[in-house]
Amino acid sequence: MLCYLPRLRIVQLQTINAIPVYLLICVVFFPLFSVEVAAEIDRTRSNEIVQLMEQEQFEGFQDFLIRLRSFSTIDDETTQVINNYLQDQAIPEDLKNTLYRLLGIYTRLAYGDKALGTLAQLVAIPTFAVAGLPQHENPNFHRFADVLGAIAIEFGLDFRNVDNRIYEINLRGTGDELVGIHAHGDVVPVNPDLWVLEDGTKLDPFKVTRIGNRLYGRGTEDDKNGIVASMYAMKVIKEENLALLRNIRLLVDTTEETSSLAIPYYFERNPTPDYNIALDGSYPVVIAEKGFGTVMAHFPVRKGSGEGAEIISVSGGLATNQIPAASVARVRSARPEELVSVLNEAGTLYTAGHGANFQIFASSDSNIVMLTVQGVSAHSSEPASGVNPVSRMLDFIHNLHGQAVFQSNHITDAAHYASENWGLDYLGNTLGIAYQNDFMGPLTAALTYIALDDEKMQLAVNLRLPVGRAPDELLAEISSRLESWSQTSKITATFKFSADEPMYRNPEGAWVNALLDIAAENLDIPRQFGSSAGATSIHDLPNGVQFGLAMPDEKYSGHNANEFKTIDQFMIDLQIVTEMFARIGGMPRL
Repeated sequence: MLCYLPRLRIVQLQTINAIPVYLLICVVFFPLFSVEVAAEIDRTRSNEIVQLMEQEQFEGFQDFLIRLRSFSTIDDETTQVINNYLQDQAIPEDLKNTLYRLLGIYTRLAYGDKALGTLAQLVAIPTFAVAGLPQHENPNFHRFADVLGAIAIEFGLDFRNVDNRIYEINLRGTGDELVGIHAHGDVVPVNPDLWVLEDGTKLDPFKVTRIGNRLYGRGTEDDKNGIVASMYAMKVIKEENLALLRNIRLLVDTTEETSSLAIPYYFERNPTPDYNIALDGSYPVVIAEKGFGTVMAHFPVRKGSGEGAEIISVSGGLATNQIPAASVARVRSARPEELVSVLNEAGTLYTAGHGANFQIFASSDSNIVMLTVQGVSAHSSEPASGVNPVSRMLDFIHNLHGQAVFQSNHITDAAHYASENWGLDYLGNTLGIAYQNDFMGPLTAALTYIALDDEKMQLAVNLRLPVGRAPDELLAEISSRLESWSQTSKITATFKFSADEPMYRNPEGAWVNALLDIAAENLDIPRQFGSSAGATSIHDLPNGVQFGLAMPDEKYSGHNANEFKTIDQFMIDLQIVTEMFARIGGMPRL
């Protein structure tokens, strides 16, 4: 397929044998020959229709159209589309997208409240990974599959549970092409103690709590909202018997946040869709995803030695892709009140010298002192959007260990390692591995996960790799630098490394331009491709892109304490996804 453009954005992709390879990014689609024509209903007009009709009760899409037609403010072209549809007459190709947009608005108005209830139903099932238990054997995932299957059957949709790994929901078309819509039902773990709003309101992470325009709950943003929007879109298309020229398959992943093994398992046994769209990222259309990597350090547990109090535990993120809101260290001390005073005074100086955008405070209970670093939680792919308490806790411990406030043990070993190799920087500058790509942005390296048992302490650095360096080459350099540090510092540590290739594509065809149109027109945002630091299940699949459901210029709340989705955004997502299903399903050629 050719892409005709009056304006181009050229981004260097990489260099092979000293010859630059460039990615051609379509910014504005210029119609020359047979093209998809934009719907006449822009965001302003869409909002007007919603306001006109939000108090109405409908008995179906046709009833919605009849009522809408009665308003004198409806333009002639929209009236023509409505009349043709109601009279079962052919709708001109240049007006079909108006019908699809109306279908999206109808879904939002007719099923918005019910969809909110379905979201609450799914969020109530705690589908996070349990250590030592394969995801497909986890009873909560079995519950989730049963609920999802019951909803699909109620909606008249075909449901298939593929070995408790992937849940498949199908919408049949007349052709052979298959479009895969990707979402995931698993979520990252929670620390309930951190789910507290600024006014002191405590939240249940697995109960949707509506406060103002926000729906709080784990999975409201990442990614159970995508499942709900897709199923209601499929329901409406099925109810209206809308003709589809290809098959649409919703694939609900169970391991997206952990091993990512479910998708490969599924495609070893099932056909790969010709086109793949992930509802697990950002609008408008994301064509590049950074590679996901981990540097996992292991420090053998050793008894405390030397002067000072003994740190007996420290907390971090509950997953490698999660920057928590707080890190807490428990310290055993013979003089707890004195230690509290020392830590609070040192904490005040440390915060003042390192940005003052976080807090350090200590308190005591008997001979145990609780040292807390309060930051701002974030998805590990966007460390700049948070304030990492893990890196600050470890750096603070390392500084005080040098002043004999703490005894030497495995936790101070880990703090020494973290401070000298990673520091508070999240761009790899401290270790000397920083690089960036003009389109995809910089490498990021965030200290995230901490685990401690009787034998070892584990500390993870989550890497996000843009195009520019081969992952194997980068990991070899990191390994060399860390092994050299371990020998010089005489701290015993072992390291495990992993990293995926980044995804960087030049998508072509009417389908991608249709996605750009839908997002840009409904959301009133620039019509251009984007890049993501987060990897999704379409990372290694053909013709794969992200299409929402987050706004590109707003902080992503997924993985955070107090995760939320705004009601306004949920409703527009419902509208957009319905339009997308209908339009992609009905286009003559993709």
